[in-house]
Formats: sequence, C-alpha cells, structure tokens
Amino acid sequence: MIYWDHNATAPLRDEARAAMLRALDAGGNPSSVHAAGRAARATVEDAREAVAALAGAKPSEIVFTSGGAESNALALRGAILGAAEDEDRITRLFVVATAHDSVRAVAVAVAETVPGVKLTEIPVDPNGRIDPKQFRSLLMNGKGRALVSLIYANNETGVLEDIASLAAILRKDGGEGALLHVDAVSSGYSPINFAAWDADYLSLSAHKIGGPQGVGALAIREAAPLSALFNGAQEKRRRAGTENVAGIAGFGAAARALLANRVREAEAARAARDAFEDALLALEPNAVIFSRAATRQCNVCCFAVPDVSAETSLMALDLDGICVSSGAACSSGKVSPSHVLAAMGVAEGLSRCALRASFGPETSRAEIDGFFTAFIKRLARKLALTG
Repeated sequence: MIYWDHNATAPLRDEARAAMLRALDAGGNPSSVHAAGRAARATVEDAREAVAALAGAKPSEIVFTSGGAESNALALRGAILGAAEDEDRITRLFVVATAHDSVRAVAVAVAETVPGVKLTEIPVDPNGRIDPKQFRSLLMNGKGRALVSLIYANNETGVLEDIASLAAILRKDGGEGALLHVDAVSSGYSPINFAAWDADYLSLSAHKIGGPQGVGALAIREAAPLSALFNGAQEKRRRAGTENVAGIAGFGAAARALLANRVREAEAARAARDAFEDALLALEPNAVIFSRAATRQCNVCCFAVPDVSAETSLMALDLDGICVSSGAACSSGKVSPSHVLAAMGVAEGLSRCALRASFGPETSRAEIDGFFTAFIKRLARKLALTG
C-alpha cells in the first residue's frame, strides 16, 4: 500500500504506541488520590507539558479533548457563552472562508442559536490566503466585541496563513476585548507559537502528528472567557469527563517525537512533495497545483488534472493500493465541490477533479513512481474519451 493521506491521519508513531501500552497496563483514574490514580495523573501532566511545548503554550493553558472538532467547538461556543457569563458579550463572529467544516458548522450553529451574534465570512485570495487590507476593513466595519477564527495550515491545500500579522491587525483594529482562535490541527510540520501569536484559543489533534485518534487539545489563554460544553470537575472544570489517559499519553509522546525530529521529517516530506509535483507537471503540463504560489505546509499537494474526475480517480487508485483523498467532501455517495477551492475562486468543474496527496518522511521515490504508473492509466482513459 502507498499511504499518502497523512492530513487525514498520520501513521501511529512507535513512541506513541509504546506510551499508550504503558498507560493501558498501568490503569488508574487520574482523579483518584491513591497510588494508581497519582500515577495516571502524572502521565496526564507529563503529556500536558509535551503538548504545551509543541503549541508554544504553558502547560496550565492546555485542556485535553476528544479531538480537533471538539477543540474547535469548545473554543467558539465556549468563548461566546463564557463572554456572555462575564457580561461582555461577543456580537461579531468572523470565520475564514477556508475554515475546516468543524469550525464552519459550529459557527453557523452558534450564530443561529445565540441571540445577538452575527457571523461574517472572511474571504481569501486565489491562493487561499487572507488579504490583510480586507481583513482590517471587515473588523472596522461594525461595532461590538469580536471573535475571529483563523486556520494556520489549511487541511486541503496546505497553504499557511500569516497568523502573527493578522493577530496584530486584530489587536489594533478589532476593537476592545477582541478574541482570536487559531485552528492548528493540520500544522504539525510548521512551528506553532500560541504565545507569540497572542492567540486566545488554539486547537490541536493527536492523530495528525502520529498520535492516536480520539484525543486533542485546546490551548486557552488564562484570561480568556470560556464556558464548558458540559459540567464536571476534570481539566480544571473546563472539559468534563474522565481523561483518556492512554490517548493523552500517546499524544504527549507523539508531540515530543515530532519536536525532536521535525526538521529532518519536514525536509524529507518536502523533498517527496517537490519530486511528486515535478513529475506530475512533466507528465501532464495542464495539471493545476493549488496554492503553489503561496507558502504551504511542506507535505501537502492539492492538485487537479482537468477532465479527470476525482471521484473515479480515488476508486481507481484505491484498487491499485494507493491512498489519497479528494478535495471534495463525499457524503452518501455524492460528491460536492470543495468549499475551500470555491472560496479561492476555482471553477466547480476543476474542483471536482481535485485530489490531495499528503506525504510523510517515509515517502520514497519508488512510491512516487508507483503512483504515476497507476495514474497514467487514468490519463490514458481521459485521452481515449476525448480523442
């Protein structure tokens, strides 16, 4: 199998697997005061330090969740409800047009159910990045406390946003008490710095960096408003429920391994991506590589060959043992165009041809050659149909 879908789930790291097995064997509830409970608590706090180091945050700012989607929901809904409890209500919610569906869905739900909250979409340019002048204009066009949600590395295109610059604009022109959420779930190979960005909330997920599925984290600035989604004593009353100790242990081990090896892994993944893109354009000069002119996450290539359907390509490649994903969202057997590419102004016909390959440091030249051996079959069918 050729596995090029790291942005969906990266392969589990050996360090994470070992840490999880140790935690499973040890047992214990981290809220218990006996020896087994204290040992489980130590495992959780050790992982909290590792995840905080990855995020550029303090350990006290890290809250463990069930994954990126919950972290995004806790940030947006929790901030808005928490601000209302503090009687300093948020009335303006800004979400970038290329946000992950988990952000978009909760933003729409909050705007529909919380009185007085207006949702505004932040547009992007053809490379998928926010225009600073447009961003400033949106912030200045209205009154009321603002909450802005940005995505650092886009999960589909890999394009990297200049969070520091946009945060500076928000602090200057966003009005008093403005809040910033950063979705950094797909940003493993790109350095994250919660403190330097002056962010209030930052979402992470373990399985994007070689940790287990079903565990994530939200970094929360200590003074930022937050209302828990459900009540309980765990995680300093910010996220109820007995902690997933084994998953958290795996998350911490994956975070440490990534920090120790990120430069080497990023260089290897970038080399694989560049070799793939060079080979793609040499084979099919009409291929489109989305956001290629922008700074991108080093391991992601979102591309399309006109008139070569992504839906049928996925099925054909899967039969050849190749795992990639589509730039479109599949539901009940139907494919709808990617909202990310639509926000970038990509025509629907081309969007329906978009595929995403996301590589790892283990990606080899032999795998790239194997992909194109299979993909040439798809191009041959295109030529037969159009010829």
